[in-house]
Amino acid sequence: MAGLYIHIPFCVRKCIYCDFYSVESSTESIATRLAHASSPDADRLLRALKSELGNLPSEFQPRTIFIGGGTPTELADSDFQRLLLMISSAVNTDKVAEWTCEANPGTLTQKKAELMVSHGVNRVSIGVQSFHHKNLEFLGRIHSGEDAHDAVKMLRDAGISNLNLDLIFGIPGSSEEILRRDLEQIVELNPSHASCYCLMFEPGTPLDDLRKRGYVRETPDEDSLSQYSLVRETYERAGYRQYEISNFAKPGFECRHNLLYWGDGEYIGVGPSAASNWHGSRYENVRGIRKYCDMLARGESARNFEERLDPETRARETLVFSLRRIDGVSTAGFFETTGYEIGELCGGHVRALERDGFLEQRGDRLRLTEKGLFVSDAVFAELI
Repeated sequence: MAGLYIHIPFCVRKCIYCDFYSVESSTESIATRLAHASSPDADRLLRALKSELGNLPSEFQPRTIFIGGGTPTELADSDFQRLLLMISSAVNTDKVAEWTCEANPGTLTQKKAELMVSHGVNRVSIGVQSFHHKNLEFLGRIHSGEDAHDAVKMLRDAGISNLNLDLIFGIPGSSEEILRRDLEQIVELNPSHASCYCLMFEPGTPLDDLRKRGYVRETPDEDSLSQYSLVRETYERAGYRQYEISNFAKPGFECRHNLLYWGDGEYIGVGPSAASNWHGSRYENVRGIRKYCDMLARGESARNFEERLDPETRARETLVFSLRRIDGVSTAGFFETTGYEIGELCGGHVRALERDGFLEQRGDRLRLTEKGLFVSDAVFAELI
């Protein structure tokens, strides 16, 4: 199964924690920007995306589509419609089982919701992050808690019932009680899927700069761990199954597109900074919008780099991505896929991590322990 990813790099305002490639679409006020019918940058990007989509391999037929960013719903309604039409012209969407679009409650409109339904989008991921006004203000979000509730209703009224709602925990200055109220509202809204991420201080972000200047301190690990435990317990009681470190779903509603990433599946990404894994090659597009558009306008590839991983490196990456799933990795299946035994590849590190209580072998499956889930990045660093 293959997937298609489309990156829309515009945001009305960039959140302080985000390290995905995106740019603020205007220096004007948010109200002024949202009132615009379109923008020259959006028009230029859409023309470049159309060119790249037109050059997809002839044999490429995705089963999943994911429009991410940035903020796809930052596009004006007319530009958003152009985007959906371009995608439908580039691939046979009748063969697509899951078509996801990310949405910000502050930029979603009834028209966009209706356009999604009419063009085949059947899953929407809403960046709620929190319902609490102080958390939203700290993170740099442009919406309110009420806007998030309105977005859910708007999408359901339009006919999209498969929704994911994102939350963030470990926010400096917040509390476990605020997180508990956030989780209660998510459960009350009853989405089919929920994601919850610990706030990360990624290098180069404004949030990391605030930490370096001493204005912000990270939430202590023990507090973040307690909050993560609360997330897992709350969603489990509400009937969600945790199937990945940060993702929970009602039975049958796991995100198929993300499972491609965690299962070493194939996918092609279009747009600035978009990454691909196709027929043994891994490549990524240039990050700058202007450079991306200029290269495609000249009839050039927008790729920034391309590489073919050697078998051992690829096997190690497959192991790490597979371990993100709660059920872990089948040792027999891993050998069948990669040609390597896990013990042959990194047996010493695996045994050490088992002794320290971060990994466990249960029958044929190797997986993270409860202890290992919260420090998964450190575990994976030992295996790469």
